[in-house]
Amino acid sequence: MALDYDALNENVKKCQYAVRGELYLRASELQKEGKKIIFTNVGNPHALGQKPLTFPRQVVALCQAPFLLDDPNVGMLFPADAIARAKHYLSLTSGGLGAYSDSRGIPGVRKEVAEFIERRDGYPSDPELIFLTDGASKGVMQILNCVIRGEGDGILVPVPQYPLYSATISLLGGSLVPYYLDESENWGLDVNNLRQSVAQARSQGISVRAMVIINPGNPTGQCLSEANLREILRFCYNEKLVLLGDEVYQQNIYQDERPFISAKKVLMDMGLPLSKEVQLVSFHTVSKGYWGECGQRGGYFEMTNIPPRVVEEIYKVASIALSPNVSAQIFMGLMVSPPKPGDISYDQFSRESKGILESLRRRAKIMTDGFNSCKNVVCNFTEGAMYSFPQIRLPPGALQAAKQAGKVPDVFYCLKLLEATGISTVPGSGFGQKEGVFHLRTTILPAEEEMPEIMDSFKKFNDEFMTQYDNNFGYSRM
Repeated sequence: MALDYDALNENVKKCQYAVRGELYLRASELQKEGKKIIFTNVGNPHALGQKPLTFPRQVVALCQAPFLLDDPNVGMLFPADAIARAKHYLSLTSGGLGAYSDSRGIPGVRKEVAEFIERRDGYPSDPELIFLTDGASKGVMQILNCVIRGEGDGILVPVPQYPLYSATISLLGGSLVPYYLDESENWGLDVNNLRQSVAQARSQGISVRAMVIINPGNPTGQCLSEANLREILRFCYNEKLVLLGDEVYQQNIYQDERPFISAKKVLMDMGLPLSKEVQLVSFHTVSKGYWGECGQRGGYFEMTNIPPRVVEEIYKVASIALSPNVSAQIFMGLMVSPPKPGDISYDQFSRESKGILESLRRRAKIMTDGFNSCKNVVCNFTEGAMYSFPQIRLPPGALQAAKQAGKVPDVFYCLKLLEATGISTVPGSGFGQKEGVFHLRTTILPAEEEMPEIMDSFKKFNDEFMTQYDNNFGYSRM
């Protein structure tokens, strides 16, 4: 039978996605048994108690139930600017939220996205080169599907990496070409390492066709400097690679030294010939930032210097699904065009969004400090995104115990952590890491008032674990 396991597509069987892997499945079992589980395995803010922003939910509620707009009492329940925005978005559709849109998304919303990009970067953006998608992940998959022709095609991916990339590359039958971020340099990127990765891949007959950057980083939380972005763009120009800029955490910045700067802006600032020749696809979403609307599945990608005939083929691929989620498109419109000073809802929107970002900044510090207070744990500060990625320096006794249990060492550690504390994390091996070095990834999203207790619980477990398995070997930071 076609759906017998042995007859499945081998690429499906090779595909791994650690964020919802063994740890998550065990956590779900424990939850069913009545244990309190803190799911820090995935960047899912609302699941950990973040309240939705009021204004966008009001607008989408009215779009979902347009008969409310005809109710004479609607002005008592909804502010006038939310009512006006709902009418605006409904006027852009061909039949409300129940009708398909264009396969690229509603033209009026794409225009709003283009205006947002132009305000952010100071350079024009063409709505015809913007595709709205069901979350940024779907956009990444669409583009990789067009780039990868077979196992001979390689994609440069940062390691540690977000497993969307390794899983999708496996699924499409391509080859992941790793370039390693330097933990001792706050997860910085060395262009010499990039050159070595490309040379090694080519020596194995792999045609390297694209490079991924995740900025701010997932799982590592670093922010790329402008100088680093210039080096990357020049490298892509010299090697004729398309750059895939995963910029979904651009609103999540927790320090002032390295603000987010888009790859598009740096590319345009570099001028000719790069600004007209480097091929760039940039991704964004409503799932992250201070919105955290993961379940809405709204995203976009913008293409720069992609030939018109290629854009037509990408449109054809998008058309197979007929239309991205229409309510998510409206969330995207609201994200790129939020209430402005003077609007009725501005003060509340500003208060809510600033409150979330300021709390995340405090949580990033609490978590980093907490990890660094633990025995055999070292952690770089989370400059951006939503994650901490501490290195866990496992003693030889723990490595031996993991081997006896038939587990990868950091999986063994994370399972023990889960059983003891209910904290559900993702082992670093799910993201890729250097041989013999172990990590875990956790979100910084648990409620701020619960964070000290969570970190105390982690420290108690960790220090007891290290004492149990410690063979009195010394450790030094990488």
